Amino acid sequence: MKPQHALVVLLAMLLASGLASVGSYRSASRMVSHDMARALAITMQEQHSDVISQDTIRAFNSHLQIAELRGRATLAVDTRSKQFRAYAHCSEATIFSLSDQRPAALLWVLTAFWAMFAWHRRRATAAVPATAGPSLGGLTYSAAEGRFYAADGSLVRFTPMQHQLLEMFFHSPSHSLSKTEICEALWPKKPDASETLYTLIRRLKPIVEHYSDLKIVSDRSKAYRLTNKQIEN
Repeated sequence: MKPQHALVVLLAMLLASGLASVGSYRSASRMVSHDMARALAITMQEQHSDVISQDTIRAFNSHLQIAELRGRATLAVDTRSKQFRAYAHCSEATIFSLSDQRPAALLWVLTAFWAMFAWHRRRATAAVPATAGPSLGGLTYSAAEGRFYAADGSLVRFTPMQHQLLEMFFHSPSHSLSKTEICEALWPKKPDASETLYTLIRRLKPIVEHYSDLKIVSDRSKAYRLTNKQIEN
């Protein structure tokens, strides 16, 4: 996945998390407002008076159906209008505590995990130096570092001998090497390194095929060629 796509997904998850949280809060706010308005209406009808006293507050709390609101919701009088009007309210913190934030919390957790994943991917991609050398089949050789990197930017680890052979393949214009030139370069003092070369190639093949779209093919055991899997197939 490209970095910009990961960022789009992250922004979408952030938006979804925020909308889920706000939606839950608004739902709880409507529920609280309805309960407080109902309790206040019943209280004022029972009281037959416009005076708010301690008895009014106790009656109001007793009529609240949401138990968490009792003792936390307050009554006030609107003195700005000519007619008496009492109203009930509670803090935003109380409403938030009554809202079901579990779906939003799950989304926030998933968003956090995705952010960490995207950050690690971006960091891994940035690990490929700007001075990277030739690239073939998703495998890039950094001449400055003397290392090979996969398409996602992760470092591909080889043994010193495997690394040297793969570097020879990359530097060859045709990406092909004869058995003789490999043996002379890697084991110059060994009279017959055929078996050693065979073992080296056998162990190098699965690593190359796992981290790239390349494969090493043999040309009648006289030469070896680094080629694209799709071309070869």
